[in-house]
Amino acid sequence: MNHRSLALFGATLLCTGLVACSPSGSGSGDATGGRTSLDVWLMRDSVSEAFQKEFEAGFEKDHPDIDVRIQIQEWDGIGEKVTAALASNDAPDVIEVGNTQVAQYAQSGGLTDFTGKVAELGGGTWLKGLAEPGAYEGKQYGIPYYAANRVVIHRTDLFEKAGIDAGTIKTREQWIAATEKLNKGDTQGIYLPGQNWYALSGFIWDEGGDLAVESGGEWKGGLDSPAALRAMEFYQRLQALGKGPKDSDEAQPPQAEVMAKGRIAQIIATPGGANVVVQNNPELKGKLGFFPIPGKTAATPGAVFTGGSDLVVPAVAAHQDEAFTFVKELTGDAWQKKLALAMSYVPNKTTLAGAVASDPGAAAMAVGAAHGHATPNTPQWAAVEAKNPIKDYMTAALTGRDARAEATKASRTITETLNSGS
Repeated sequence: MNHRSLALFGATLLCTGLVACSPSGSGSGDATGGRTSLDVWLMRDSVSEAFQKEFEAGFEKDHPDIDVRIQIQEWDGIGEKVTAALASNDAPDVIEVGNTQVAQYAQSGGLTDFTGKVAELGGGTWLKGLAEPGAYEGKQYGIPYYAANRVVIHRTDLFEKAGIDAGTIKTREQWIAATEKLNKGDTQGIYLPGQNWYALSGFIWDEGGDLAVESGGEWKGGLDSPAALRAMEFYQRLQALGKGPKDSDEAQPPQAEVMAKGRIAQIIATPGGANVVVQNNPELKGKLGFFPIPGKTAATPGAVFTGGSDLVVPAVAAHQDEAFTFVKELTGDAWQKKLALAMSYVPNKTTLAGAVASDPGAAAMAVGAAHGHATPNTPQWAAVEAKNPIKDYMTAALTGRDARAEATKASRTITETLNSGS
């Protein structure tokens, strides 16, 4: 998933002042002074300047024959830039890409296949929501880098006043009961826009369904499955316990800003949304908490959409061995723990969740990340999001139209788009 999209669902990363370590351009990658110059593209706000400097110094100390040259890229227009680089003879050696973008780059044959290196990279414990979209047609091209996902951001003062312990909310029904109790007087139990299709996706996965499924090389939209319809029923129940608009998403208006203005007890967002709330209303500092989206049963947290990044190596990269060394280091346990603490990210492996135990927001994310998913792994999914029939379906269902009929219509659009081949 690209970070422009990630920002839309509330991931506000406050690190600024990132600088490129070498001039812009895809890179010369030449050997200077007996050292191999390794050109790396990382994306804006994926690392802080302090972490970048620490990693470069540590990496070059351990690998003195490699001169790392990190260039910070902007998300706007990055797809076209990466596509052009992969088709050129002057590509960087390592590129950070959104996890759900890997398939479209792999389809062109422009990425190095790391299938034989998965075990060496610790792939047995990679987060599913990063690893699965990093694979294409049975081969692993994207190496999980870091993740972020939604949690419930709540007003601790309103919960306390209502006599609710957020730590006891483990199931959907407990969540509904608590939200009903909070939804009194001038307090909205939850602000949930009608078109938060990422949240709906989680409920669909909880029910055992999916947005689309592949069989025999053909895709079929899944919004009209019994599982997906049950998920929509739950979404309707939850959405009704607040005054969120039925015809817009969490970015229109920005839900964190809405929470800052009123007595809204909960929103579903990445933890960075809490920073936006406090920025807009400093009086709420110290009054916001986090808990994982509840699941159907207490034994399993709710499924979440996993946003984040993978690292890829262009097939034409000049320094394949050095690029692999870089990827192995940055995605290895030692640097993953440091990155998670520095940036409040979820590390790329389930075994590293404890690294963010001291960060309440990241810790809540990590619980959900273990049950994370990605959108259907096909290059054509981007075309589905461009049309986004899921949003139209949700609004129709929430405004009283026949949910099954609208789901069938939206599923038909998804099916046609995924099988269009263009």
